[in-house]
Amino acid sequence: MVQALLSDLAQLSSPTVRRVVLTQNLPEPDPEPPPQGWPFGLQIKKNGVPAGFGTNHNQALAGASEPFVCVLNPDVSLQGQDPFTALVQAAATPGVGCAYPVQLDLQGKVQDSERELPTPLALWRRRVWGRRESRADWVNAACLVLPQPVWQSLGGFDAGYFMYCEDVDLCLRLRQDGWALLQAPVHVIHAGQRASHRRWSHLRWHVSSLLRLWRSPAYRWAKEHLHADKLGAGNIGGT
Repeated sequence: MVQALLSDLAQLSSPTVRRVVLTQNLPEPDPEPPPQGWPFGLQIKKNGVPAGFGTNHNQALAGASEPFVCVLNPDVSLQGQDPFTALVQAAATPGVGCAYPVQLDLQGKVQDSERELPTPLALWRRRVWGRRESRADWVNAACLVLPQPVWQSLGGFDAGYFMYCEDVDLCLRLRQDGWALLQAPVHVIHAGQRASHRRWSHLRWHVSSLLRLWRSPAYRWAKEHLHADKLGAGNIGGT
């Protein structure tokens, strides 16, 4: 996946992408460059001990001086088109703190990457009643582009989340600071599946992260303010 994504970036996104930081959480071979070499700076960080999603991205983007930064999963595919020009343009819109693409699965179906605030009741309605999301209070972090000053002002992800809910927390803190989320008119393929549906260790991380989120100041703020429709949270399909 990493090799394919880097090849996509080299072929399609070199006018926009200046630098890529690849974190190897477990030992693996370095990616093979194209014959002409990488058209961007490629930095590889090798973890001695596996770290969480948020910690890895915080380390990768620490000290970034580029005007925009991107959080990007290795299981994202660009499918022959460059999304980053549109994402940067969207992120540069005044008042926008984070731009994101439409996410499609491997069959081309739109994924539910835009989500409502995960209250216990909302999760029950989703899991038990099969109710679809109707609001974009937060978006998942498979592919996010933020103005670098916004990322720095937030301090990146909360490293207290090892896995799961760090993207919820980031979006809520961003919204709390008055920034908007904006969907760019572009799509990517996201092949990921939630391991919490299949592995007990991931389920434990998921539950632990939800408990941390529900105790957080950002969550308490969101419960009070987001659903009051004062801050521009759009209905899914209506933005």
